Amino acid sequence: MQISIEEIKKLEKDSYQIIDIRREDEVSHGAIPGALNIAAEEIEKSVDISTDKKLVICCSRGKKSVDIAEYLCEKGFDAVSLKGGYVSWLLDAMKEDEENERDIKADVEQSLRKKFKKPIWRKFTKAINTYELVKPGDKIAVCISGGKDSMLMAKLFQELKHHNKFDFEVKFLVMDPGYNEANRHVIEENCKNLGIPATIFESDIFDAVYEIEKSPCYLCARMRRGHLYSFAKELGCNKIALGHHYDDVIETILMGMLYGAQVQTMMPKLHSTNFEGMELIRPLYLVREDDIKAWRDYNGLHFIQCACKFTDTCTTCNNEENRSKRVEIKNLIADLKKVNPFVEANIFKSVENVNLSTVVAYKKDGIKHSFLDDYDNR
Repeated sequence: MQISIEEIKKLEKDSYQIIDIRREDEVSHGAIPGALNIAAEEIEKSVDISTDKKLVICCSRGKKSVDIAEYLCEKGFDAVSLKGGYVSWLLDAMKEDEENERDIKADVEQSLRKKFKKPIWRKFTKAINTYELVKPGDKIAVCISGGKDSMLMAKLFQELKHHNKFDFEVKFLVMDPGYNEANRHVIEENCKNLGIPATIFESDIFDAVYEIEKSPCYLCARMRRGHLYSFAKELGCNKIALGHHYDDVIETILMGMLYGAQVQTMMPKLHSTNFEGMELIRPLYLVREDDIKAWRDYNGLHFIQCACKFTDTCTTCNNEENRSKRVEIKNLIADLKKVNPFVEANIFKSVENVNLSTVVAYKKDGIKHSFLDDYDNR
């Protein structure tokens, strides 16, 4: 039993309830206003469910929701699956924006100059200056995955070019590793509406790793990074910019300690080991994810996770185990913050305040050093 967006619009607003069964991390990329986000297995016992209304079950693309709706019907609920899932709602919302002739580009740029000047623009420029991410003569490939982070980064680079204190060039790149048609359309529409002149190049990465049983997501991520470097170099770029933000950094630090038994961080910039003369930079390094979400919601922007053949909703190219670990780390940080409001800043600064005299061992350039190496000489 399925229902389309067009059919929902014909219903009385109080006659149905949209139940979004996607994971919390998926919903953080975008959600239907007013929808109740709840796990499928919790629907029957939830006090938030209106049993006297039609339940419209929404997943990412309308596949998982079909079985859930059928099961609920068997249990006596009036339940249907949203045809096409969240993606169908998203495409319809973008179509309405276009029909209303809304000047999204102007609104977004105005918001960065005023409302989000302090939490986003100033932190973006601070990262660039602090870590020397952009230098005169650079030609930077701004890599757009289609999510909120990379789209914001693209707009910030356009703003930086507008100020143009020194000469540098920017190219906006979208790599299509085998996205489904709906996701590809959303990315293209967002680039058009935001005024981002992106160059889209295609690869068959999803097909290439589909049959790989061991760590396909890790291999996919490595291949995508390599393709971005390669294409950027063909365009004459010497840097690629990725949209990792402050929260990604502190979560990586804790994940490394708790699950990898190592102290490491996501660096603000790196030299490529396989592409000579190329660098990777992270200009959103100091920008908080909550501020990115606030910018997205304030401007009524809609982004999706880019579906691959493995999970139906994969943007980070991490497997289920890694995704659950990152969610666990997010929750841990949130709990720690209740006790210590400075915990996030402390985690971030912990890798800036490393005292080698108090470290048992460390690695540099692949070589392990021990405190015993010069212990007797002290």
